[in-house]
Amino acid sequence: MTFVTHRDPIDTPVLRKERGAFFTPPAITRFISHWAIREPEERVLEPAAGDAAFLVSAVDRLRELAPRRRSCPMVHGVEIHAHSADVARKRVSDAGGKADILLSDFFAVTPDPAFNAVIGNPPYIRYQDFTGEARARAREAAIRGGISLTGLASSWAAFTVHSALFLKKGGRLAFVLPAELLSVNYAAPVRKFLFSRFRDVQLVLFDEQVFPEAEADVVLLLADGYLEGPADFATIRQTKNAATLDTLGPGLSWTPADPAGKWTSSLVDIDAVHLLHALSTAGLYTNLETWGDTTLGMVTGNNKYFTLSPQRVAELGLRPDELLSLSPPGSSHLRGLSLSSAQLKKLGEEGNAIHLFYPNDPPSKAAAAYIADGHRTGVDTAYKCRVRKTWYRVPLVSPADLLLTCMNADTPRITENAAKARHLNSVHGVYLDDAHRALGRELLPVASLNSITLLHAEMVGRAYGGGILKIEPKEADVWAMPSPTFVASRADELRKIKRNVGKLLDKGRLLDAVKLVDEVLLVDGEVSATQMAAVRNARAELANRRNLRAASGR
Repeated sequence: MTFVTHRDPIDTPVLRKERGAFFTPPAITRFISHWAIREPEERVLEPAAGDAAFLVSAVDRLRELAPRRRSCPMVHGVEIHAHSADVARKRVSDAGGKADILLSDFFAVTPDPAFNAVIGNPPYIRYQDFTGEARARAREAAIRGGISLTGLASSWAAFTVHSALFLKKGGRLAFVLPAELLSVNYAAPVRKFLFSRFRDVQLVLFDEQVFPEAEADVVLLLADGYLEGPADFATIRQTKNAATLDTLGPGLSWTPADPAGKWTSSLVDIDAVHLLHALSTAGLYTNLETWGDTTLGMVTGNNKYFTLSPQRVAELGLRPDELLSLSPPGSSHLRGLSLSSAQLKKLGEEGNAIHLFYPNDPPSKAAAAYIADGHRTGVDTAYKCRVRKTWYRVPLVSPADLLLTCMNADTPRITENAAKARHLNSVHGVYLDDAHRALGRELLPVASLNSITLLHAEMVGRAYGGGILKIEPKEADVWAMPSPTFVASRADELRKIKRNVGKLLDKGRLLDAVKLVDEVLLVDGEVSATQMAAVRNARAELANRRNLRAASGR
């Protein structure tokens, strides 16, 4: 992959990452400039100019539109990093243009709606690193655009809204954005803003990862007709990578049920989406929240200290009444239908931490010695420990009915917590409503292994580095599940296949297990073979998509 050069020798990759500066391949800057700039006299702004990758492409495009022009085309930019601003001016000059580059934090610049096109690659700084005055200015900028962002929002969200305010009526916004635009909850106001303000919204999706350095997937946002909205639909266009943009097809039209909602359904075969809607309308499918409440697990502050294997317990001489039964850290042991007491014991014999240290008041002699050891080694100075009333007593959550894996290479799994173990924040707990507890504990783990639920997991979850699918409690709340009534109506059939489904899962044959469940819940009169194929293909495409991007980023 080719990136711009001319970097400040003291501007390290770490420093660039801190301010969200990831340099853009020429194929993308060229494509965006050609789409956004349509007349030779148009005014163009790059609000995060960097080394002027987009501005150089803009100059090339303006010169292409007016080949007999004698004067140098003028382009405009804002850049916070002095060396990059100097390089930007020189690169634009070398390309045959003039650069008006303002050295400033873009959020401190008052919007001037004077531009026909705003193009670029906004800085991507995650919320935990996006703090202080910079965050305050960003939120103020977003409010000027009429939206309020949560504290979880990354920098690009406010940047996108603020940039649009620099457009003339009918202007065009063309940005490289994180694929988070499609899926994260904090981007809901941005999604709504784009649909309401622009006449036409297009998204270009990549099969492969474009920015391995950034460890984030991206989309190209092409929004046309500022202040001429709302848009009736979005056009979704897909390509392999930056090099294949020149052969990009016309794309498909997609209309969101709610522009503020997640846009991941834009990636799904419309027949599969219609089927999910039909099954929900018929009362056969509902969301997981109908069954019960999904919550985060316990945060110890130091798993190595607070979670103990049986061998370690014996070494320390701790008493049984100072230990709580625990699902071990991680979730690799939760790939079957149930976590039983016998399985938990076997995990302990294999060296896994199946105990949570939770001493009495006052602690026993052995517990007191272990507490003193934790103090001596600084365990008590960790933030989560330091803010507790008693640093060595982990705030507890009660044992959940079901355990839900939240980081998955294939799909989220629901496992019965037959061992009544407590869980850490490496998994979620599902606490079933009283009316559904018996049925849910027995059959929801197997009933959830159907193609509709697997597909919807890809739609409500989000892809993380390495192709991992992550699902948070709020996302799990809306995850499509067979309804309690539907499961009850097929209970006998589900019981008959439950043992075989478990055996297939033990062998790692997830999709074979899913086929068995589909035959009980879906294939028998509820869904046609054509519809079933559409659902399975849609799920496979989404899963392959995140795995392809992960592979291309290695």
